[in-house]
Amino acid sequence: MDQVQHQAFNKVYGKIWDLTMIEVSVEAIASLTQYYDQSLRCFTFGDFQLAPTIDEFEGILRCRLGGRKPYVFFGFYPSMARIAKLVKISKQELERMKQNRNGVARIPRKHLEEKAEALASQGEWASFINVSALLVFGTVLFLNVDRLADLAVINAFLAYHHNKESPVIAVLVDAYDTFDLRCGKSSARIICCTPTIYVWLVSHVFLS
Repeated sequence: MDQVQHQAFNKVYGKIWDLTMIEVSVEAIASLTQYYDQSLRCFTFGDFQLAPTIDEFEGILRCRLGGRKPYVFFGFYPSMARIAKLVKISKQELERMKQNRNGVARIPRKHLEEKAEALASQGEWASFINVSALLVFGTVLFLNVDRLADLAVINAFLAYHHNKESPVIAVLVDAYDTFDLRCGKSSARIICCTPTIYVWLVSHVFLS
């Protein structure tokens, strides 16, 4: 994206694209997990405590709740027809791309990445921005290590895109769930929006 497209992206989706540019320190996140107090839902450092808040995550994502409803997943997945309309891929082609794992339908991210490249080469910037934002939802906000965009992530994106439902609380809850899981099982992988956690941590460590 050039500056014009970047500004257009930010206008619609806030600062979520910028999270893809952050070099997260794995060591810092791993160290942070050691200070998580599951009973208090905060990080305890000696005689003081820190806890990520909705307001802080709103600022990092540049996605203020304001009059928006928070996104809540009710267990209903979007139809292939609805997804096809957004990503400019036929319903039949999406059905061929779709994979099922653990009973959940998912779309390989490589197909969405190829579609984004094609849209950019054709100068269809509005659709390119939408597909790129969907990829950010699946690679940063709600991480999936299998390089698959599952329908739960796509549903969260559609709720934001069509209904302006904010993902901020869902991202924050996902982070807390991850640290809770890490407490129960020290070998558990940290699968959440680590750039957001990293920016939050750095904001409390460095004044600038």
